[in-house]
Amino acid sequence: MPNIKKEIEDKFGNRLRTRVNGILIKEGKILMIKHRMGGGRFFWNVPGGGMKFGSSAPDNLIREFKEETGLHIQVSEYLFLHEFLSPPLHAIELYFSVEWIGGNLEMGKDPELDTTNQLITDIRFMSVEEIQKIREEEKHAVFWGIKSTEDVRKWKGYFNFGNKCIN
Repeated sequence: MPNIKKEIEDKFGNRLRTRVNGILIKEGKILMIKHRMGGGRFFWNVPGGGMKFGSSAPDNLIREFKEETGLHIQVSEYLFLHEFLSPPLHAIELYFSVEWIGGNLEMGKDPELDTTNQLITDIRFMSVEEIQKIREEEKHAVFWGIKSTEDVRKWKGYFNFGNKCIN
C-alpha cells in the first residue's frame, strides 16, 4: 500500500516551493478540490500547484487549472501571498482571482505523482456555508474564517496562518 505522506514529503519536502492558486467563483460558489493526504485525512483548497522554472505565475496557474480541473481560465487580479511553513514542507503560495473561459469541469490528475498515487478525490463548486462546515484541519487556513465570497476579493498582503515553524 502506498504511503502518501512519505511520497508528498519526498516530492515536495525539504525545499522552498513557489505555488500558484486560483480562486474561481461561479454563482456564489468557490471551486474547491479535495486532496487525499494519507491516514484517512483529506485537505480542501482551490486549484493550483507548483511553479515550473521559466514560466510566469499566470502561465503556471493556467497549466495547473487545466491539469486539475479541465478548465481554461484567464488569470485576473493578484490577491495575496500565503506562506505555509510546516517542516518538511515550506511553500510561498500566490493567490489570484481567475475567470472560467472554456473547457468542461472534470477531475484531473497531478503529473508529478504516479497514476496509482493520485491525490485529487473530489472537485466541486462549494458555497461558503459548505466550506465553513469542513473541519479546519481539512481545509486551507485561508478559508478558516471565510464569511462570504467577497472576503477573498478583499484579502491583500501577506498571511501565514497557523505555521508550525521550528527554530
